[in-house]
Amino acid sequence: MSEDVHPLRLGVLISGRGSNFKSIAQSIREERLKGVEIAVVISNVAEAGGLAIARELGLPTAILVSRGRSRTQHDADMIACLREHHVDLVCLAGYMRLLSAEFIAAFSNRILNIHPSLLPAFPGLDAQQQAFDYGVKVAGCTVHFVDEHLDHGAIVLQRAIPVLEEDDAHSLAERILVEEHIAYSEAIARVASAMYEIRGRRYVRRNPD
Repeated sequence: MSEDVHPLRLGVLISGRGSNFKSIAQSIREERLKGVEIAVVISNVAEAGGLAIARELGLPTAILVSRGRSRTQHDADMIACLREHHVDLVCLAGYMRLLSAEFIAAFSNRILNIHPSLLPAFPGLDAQQQAFDYGVKVAGCTVHFVDEHLDHGAIVLQRAIPVLEEDDAHSLAERILVEEHIAYSEAIARVASAMYEIRGRRYVRRNPD
């Protein structure tokens, strides 16, 4: 990336331990993910473990507690915070709250989420348990743009793993998490390259001129 091009500024939203956030931050620090910086880490849970990680890394943080507030009110504050930090791309990293239509419209095709299944299979909560209970032979994770429907937007990439005979739902979830840490940074790099377009609900990579 040339020096006159500004880095893609990420706003990372978390609710818990921040495992995927930590992996993204590590990819940036180790320069495996280039042309990208984390502008702010926002949590809707004051006790989220990922906040401590962000502070240790010297990253800006914000706590916008969602409990007891309407989604519209809370998301208005989220939008304002992200704009204050000049965020280009919003990354949901274990953010356990549905986004309002207003939030999605404010960052249209600029919100990424990672889901621990090969969408459209097993959307929603406990995807790994759903996959295990269903008896699938292949599982994995999906990074996708967020639209107004749950786990539905255009898919940027997926990573798959076999379900082993000795797996249970916990071991399957742990092995999928390893793939999530690889997939999220790769997906961000694809978006940062700007070498793609969205056709309907399809993410299509473009070849360099």
